[in-house]
Amino acid sequence: MTRPVKRSLTLRGHRTSVSLEDDFWRAFREIAEEKDIPINALAAEIDAQRDLKAGLATAIRLYVLNHYRSKTAPS
Repeated sequence: MTRPVKRSLTLRGHRTSVSLEDDFWRAFREIAEEKDIPINALAAEIDAQRDLKAGLATAIRLYVLNHYRSKTAPS
């Protein structure tokens, strides 16, 4: 397991950073590519929907987890 690495994003025209492990960052980028949207747009979408009690990095991790869980859930 890798330690979180600080990554830069732009949300609503402002630079911010999140600390994510490499696996979560790669999965986050893959989801953005799958949706055919820029990673900053996906981050803004997640940011707009997150509970303000949770940080953005946590919200991204949960989004990635839920994305892949929904793909493996029985129909």
